[in-house]
Amino acid sequence: MIPALFASVFIVLCLYAAVKDVETLTISNGLNAIIAFLFIPAVIITAPGWDVAGAHLLAGLAAFAISVLLFSLGVFGGGDAKMIPGVMLWLGPAAAIPFMTAMAVLGGLLALTVILARRFVPAHIAPAFARETLLPGNGVPYGVAIAGGAIYSMPFSPLLSSLNF
Repeated sequence: MIPALFASVFIVLCLYAAVKDVETLTISNGLNAIIAFLFIPAVIITAPGWDVAGAHLLAGLAAFAISVLLFSLGVFGGGDAKMIPGVMLWLGPAAAIPFMTAMAVLGGLLALTVILARRFVPAHIAPAFARETLLPGNGVPYGVAIAGGAIYSMPFSPLLSSLNF
């Protein structure tokens, strides 16, 4: 029961980050910290073994290094660059390729959708939650793609697939 609760909280946090990113084009440091730090009790309670926990930590550290590089190159915003390593802690290396693939595909579809919406839906008549996203010159809420990729790749993760969700 408690392991399923962790998986549910992970999904809810990812979805909340996506919604907040659409609304404000930001993902708060606090939210990213919660995603990352909840990995600790999840891995302790589920006790998948040091090999699994260590592999997940290494995946998170590798994602952090890559995200910092991509942030410094202007590819990602700061919130995106912090959310990806937190998500990778939960997913681990076994889910890295499915996560990155799904995130890239969803990110491309999201970018296309935002471009078309900006062209055909004036920001002032858009729903309140999407106005910031639809303003010309603003970025794309990539937290949506990160969350989608995370949820898609959960079954590939030794930790998350063991949480009996």
